[in-house]
This record gives sequence, C-alpha cells and structure tokens, in this order.
Amino acid sequence: MLAEIIVPGGIVFFLGLASVVVALAIWLGIVSTWTGAMMTFMLGSMALIIALRGLLSGMAEGESTKGNTIEILDDIDEFVTVIERIGPGDAEGLVSFRGTDWKAVGDGREIAAGENARIVSRENITLVVVPTDANPPQV
Repeated sequence: MLAEIIVPGGIVFFLGLASVVVALAIWLGIVSTWTGAMMTFMLGSMALIIALRGLLSGMAEGESTKGNTIEILDDIDEFVTVIERIGPGDAEGLVSFRGTDWKAVGDGREIAAGENARIVSRENITLVVVPTDANPPQV
C-alpha cells in the first residue's frame, strides 16, 4: 500500500487492502486453505477496485481541462493583415497573425500588402487566406 506513493494510479493501494482483508480473514479463521486465501484475494481486490476506485480518485485527482485538439478550428475565419503580397496564382506571401508572421497562400487572386484577409484553412505551417473587403472587428 505504501508503493502507491511511488506507483500512482489507485490500483496498488486496493491490492494491498485486499491483502489486509485476506490476512484478517485468516486470523479470524474464516479462511483456512491457500486456495481460499487466493480466491478471497482475487475477489476482494476486484470488488475494492470496482467499488472504491472511482470514489477515491475523484477526491485525490487534480483539476483537468480538455481543450480543443484541432487547433486550426480556433484560427478559421480570423482576420489577418497581409505584410507581403500574396498571389497571383499560387505565389506565397506573408501575413501577420497574433503577433507572428506566417507564410500564406491565396485562392489565386492577388492580395496586396496592407490589405486584410480571412483565414480559410491551413496546410502544415502555411495559412490559406482569401481577400476580404471588410475591416476586421475591433477587439
């Protein structure tokens, strides 16, 4: 049971507790054979793990959050400022997005430096943008 400090997870503690239950059953004379002790240990450890692990791990674990794992979803439809001309065709340019310069490609149309564009996708580390006539919303 002390090994739980070294091997976290909540299983080792319940195996040790099942061993204590078996030792107590042998001491009280409830179990007298080694097969009975093994069966008591197996059933006791499974019962303790199933019954108490969820209850105790809720008290012992810290807080956890689940964030967006598909990061591009946070970037779609965001406005960027074109730093270096994009296009015509598949010519790459540069955009400024969240304080960082990113390589960007367009949809074939030319987007001049200083204009605004909107992110529609990302290919590896290159943003795919389209020109926009609207000014980005002020935050």
